[in-house]
Amino acid sequence: MISRNFKNVLVVSIGFLSLFTAYGGLQSLQSSLNAAEGMGVASLSVVYASIIISSMFLPPIMIKNLGCKWTIVVSMACYVSYSFGNLFPGWYTLIPTSVILGLGGSPLWSAKCTYLTISGNMQAAKDNKKGSDVINYYFGIFFFIFQSSAVWGNLMSSLIFGQDTAIVDIPQEQLESCGAADCGLNVTAYGNTTRPEQKLVWTLVGSYIGVGVLAILIVAVFLDNIDREQASEFRGSQQPFCHTFLATFRLLKDWRLVTLIPLTMYSGFEQSFLSGEYTKNYVTCALGIHYVGFVMMCFGASNSLCSILFGRLAQHTGRAPLFALAALTNLSCIIALLYWRPHRDQLVVFFVFPALWGLSDAIWQTQTNALYGILFPREKEAAFANYRMWESLGFVIAFAYSTFLCLEYKLYIVLTVLVVTAITYPIVEYHEHKHPTKPIQEGDYQNHKEVIKASDDIVCQTHL
Repeated sequence: MISRNFKNVLVVSIGFLSLFTAYGGLQSLQSSLNAAEGMGVASLSVVYASIIISSMFLPPIMIKNLGCKWTIVVSMACYVSYSFGNLFPGWYTLIPTSVILGLGGSPLWSAKCTYLTISGNMQAAKDNKKGSDVINYYFGIFFFIFQSSAVWGNLMSSLIFGQDTAIVDIPQEQLESCGAADCGLNVTAYGNTTRPEQKLVWTLVGSYIGVGVLAILIVAVFLDNIDREQASEFRGSQQPFCHTFLATFRLLKDWRLVTLIPLTMYSGFEQSFLSGEYTKNYVTCALGIHYVGFVMMCFGASNSLCSILFGRLAQHTGRAPLFALAALTNLSCIIALLYWRPHRDQLVVFFVFPALWGLSDAIWQTQTNALYGILFPREKEAAFANYRMWESLGFVIAFAYSTFLCLEYKLYIVLTVLVVTAITYPIVEYHEHKHPTKPIQEGDYQNHKEVIKASDDIVCQTHL
């Protein structure tokens, strides 16, 4: 027996788990699977460039008109289109579907964050707890389930591509060009770095399409429409279109949001480095493309477990010590990657780096999302739209220079953004410590089902 709000958190989390089992698996493989002319990385650049554009106006408009639930459903359909584009990858299939995915990306994440923030504040008011604690806990639960998508998506790719009969040992000449020792722009296409058999690619992409459609059905059927009344009222109001259109930009007047931009962009830089550079220049180069899935599974497992751990731990330690841990972990990994020369005989080391990266990413994701929800409780849609916009800008920049900058310089760029983050984030945290932001009361979130039901304790048996 669990509360209705917790049930909804589970439904959202499982829906995202299913959706990103597909997209996350495809993203990890783009730099290796569609390496011709940099097509895979280019498609990812287009994805995040489109997310930036959609962040400027779509999230507030869609959420206020459709509500969080149906915004999530429509946006998930945009993600599934990208899987269809990978059935027959080419410039005329990948780029248009990348644009469609990107347009749905910002509304999807903004609606999810808004939904979890509303649910957290509603439950906190019922249980007489701090809103920030429940929000942190809900985001921890979400990322615990969501980040495990990296395990299942990459397990599927590794098992399917492991059936390839063309796998051969990688010669010593190629091993010498792996890692930061070489520029890394021209990883030669020996045996294990070639594209797998086409029938195996179709099998994998077809499986990804199936789990993507399943995600849409899960959310559409099982998720409560908790902000239906607010969406109906908005559609019936005479609020000017330009007011909603410019909501994302108006929030940039808040100095706290501007100060958080380096932290938010760093999230994009560090994720793109692991999925784009580490998988190609370390794993695929030294072990082969069939190992990418297993290595990223390690990242996903670490990320998932640490998300639930740090979601709980934040209630006792606060955010600042966790952010410090994440920064020190990433700093150590970056320095080690600059000097490490990957070799197939050091198999364990290939898994240590993604495990540590998953630990730090769990903190960046759970605590940054929760921080935005706590700082901007009355402008949630615009706040999370800004989050996706600036994070996506980090992705775009990283994927844009991926094809012409040497690996060593890419590591230095990630390191520089991390240092800037370490300088700017404490300013916001100190201000919030001295002048805490007041959460919105439960009455502001009262939904249509709870208006009808007089009981304060709404419980149900969850069937997923």
